[in-house]
Amino acid sequence: MAGKVTSLKMHKTCKGCGTALPAGSRSAHICSYERTFCTKCTNALKGRCPKCAGELVRRPRRKKAA
Repeated sequence: MAGKVTSLKMHKTCKGCGTALPAGSRSAHICSYERTFCTKCTNALKGRCPKCAGELVRRPRRKKAA
């Protein structure tokens, strides 16, 4: 597989309401364009990104550095 590998961008705040979403947060949801929303906004949006209409899914958490 050729090409550049990039990391998922971990936005620190909800695009909807501005709530803080630290990297390890279980309440962060993202679309395929990495727009990030809190659980409250995700529920209000019925699980769809308002910009791309893509599905909002729980953002993965990174393993802490050793």
